Amino acid sequence: MPDDATPDPYADPLAFGQRMQILRTRRGLSRPVVAGLLGMSPSWVKQVETGQIGMPKLPVILRIAELLRVRNLSDLTGDQSTPIDLFVGPGHSRLPAVRDAVNALTLGEDRQAPSTQHLAARLAKAWAARHQAANHREVLGQLLPDLIRDAQLAVRQSDSAADRRAAQAVLSEVYSLSQFFVAYQPDSALLWRVAERGMVAAQESEDPHAIGLAAWLATQAHRDTGPAHFDAADSMTMEALTYMERFLPDADDRVHAIAGALQFEAAYTAACRGENGAAWGWWDMARATAHRLGRGYYHPMTSFSQAIMGAHAVTVAVELRAGGESVRQAVAADTSSIPSRPRLARHRIEEARAYQLDGQAETALATLEKAHKAAPETIKYNGYARRIVLEETESKIPARRQRAAALADQLGLLAA
Repeated sequence: MPDDATPDPYADPLAFGQRMQILRTRRGLSRPVVAGLLGMSPSWVKQVETGQIGMPKLPVILRIAELLRVRNLSDLTGDQSTPIDLFVGPGHSRLPAVRDAVNALTLGEDRQAPSTQHLAARLAKAWAARHQAANHREVLGQLLPDLIRDAQLAVRQSDSAADRRAAQAVLSEVYSLSQFFVAYQPDSALLWRVAERGMVAAQESEDPHAIGLAAWLATQAHRDTGPAHFDAADSMTMEALTYMERFLPDADDRVHAIAGALQFEAAYTAACRGENGAAWGWWDMARATAHRLGRGYYHPMTSFSQAIMGAHAVTVAVELRAGGESVRQAVAADTSSIPSRPRLARHRIEEARAYQLDGQAETALATLEKAHKAAPETIKYNGYARRIVLEETESKIPARRQRAAALADQLGLLAA
């Protein structure tokens, strides 16, 4: 390794301050910017990074971890003995069965595969069940193994090129549904395997809806991996939008909805970069697409609709670290038209981030309690919610600390 190479923040025995400086530099943030976002002075940041001040307390560490988009606290603290995953939830009891189905080759299957129409109907019911259930991961964990195997078998037994393309489209969307189950569980390799297989099947299908949906999920997977993968997320989004453009004049509402969902993903990634103008510009494009679809339209996979644009506005403002604007958007958002319980819970979590960013910690906790009521399995696997709850368990205000502890217990964060 050359002498001027950037040190590896994951190599011991680097101190907390050294790791913080390296991770901050890799994200391209200056000390004054980090200080402002943390509510500290630039000299405080410098003293921490140079070791003049020791490791901060947990609430501050959690705030730094979110700002630097650290996925595991041990990456920042260097303590590998008790890692706390911020953006990876607990492994679901049905994860092994889903993993086995994904990995199966179906080479020895001698039964007749269900028809593509039958599989499409089952898939539609599975998507609906996912939106309606509070314990949506449990529901998906029951449905996915058989659905994955049957869709794989349908592709293998296709008699014609047209039948094979139709089966590939269904298989791709089965993999897309699978990503909602696998995401934020402790098997990142499985997540990427599902995402890649879904994209391959979508391309084989030549179906613009399947391709757009696979790209939408792949964009999220790249972005969630961290700032080093923002370019890959943007590339995926733009390539998919360019491909779909030729189909839009004659496309049905589903394809237009996927295009709108991808436009929002461009807004989301721009917001993560801190690009205010680009973020709101792409959000405006997505909103225009939603309005063209009409007030009553709701895409069954992405939740793209007019109703969701208010929730998306909260996310953009939060990622831009605009506390006042994010709260304004949270107050303005109409959640009454979001029929999906997990999507509503996700919106509540984004609202909680907005309130905490604005210094309204009590309201943030109350909003997370609403998220838990809507869909407990959504908040349990969400890293931002876990971070807020853990931070507030160390609040100096006893009532708030007790409220956070009760929610942490419900989420399983206090388990030994």
